Amino acid sequence: MFNDTSTPLSLLLSRRSGKPRDMIAPGPDAAQMDLILQAASRVPDHGKLAPWRFVIVGADQRDALADLLVTAYRTEKPDAGKLELEAMVQFAHQAPALVVVLSSPVAGSKIPVWEQELSAGAACMQLLNAAHAQGFVGGWLTGWPSYSPKVRDAFGRAEDRIAGFIFMGSPSRPLEERPRPQAYDIIENWQS
Repeated sequence: MFNDTSTPLSLLLSRRSGKPRDMIAPGPDAAQMDLILQAASRVPDHGKLAPWRFVIVGADQRDALADLLVTAYRTEKPDAGKLELEAMVQFAHQAPALVVVLSSPVAGSKIPVWEQELSAGAACMQLLNAAHAQGFVGGWLTGWPSYSPKVRDAFGRAEDRIAGFIFMGSPSRPLEERPRPQAYDIIENWQS
């Protein structure tokens, strides 16, 4: 893992996602998690609405999360096979720490829902940056659990959406750099 975090820019340039299934202890302790969540709340937020919520799922709650996921999956897919159900259990038990981020738009606000949802996405990214700054690795997962109304209802309101499951821990092995886009492929100058 790249550890030159002597400047804020080098910290950002060294951040990479880890696979939650490959994360091991230690994860953030209570004080570190508090700092990570404080940082995550310092994202652009047009209208000062805080249109996101953070739900910490403790290690002692992972069996209950697995039960929720399996029950919800069986409800939506009654013919689910053993491997599909085992995948739900595995999802619930990966990595030492888990924060579920909810996009919770403020109804009736003059701020468009799209901007509120972007703020929730920024909060997810800031969680990953803050975890990295604390020396941990993070992974942002969505997948079926993020789109299940039954799973969402266990964490929030009907108008909320799960923006992501943010898993955090220590890498079990050095993280590999993945291919990144070349600047000339993603950057262009506006032609007026």
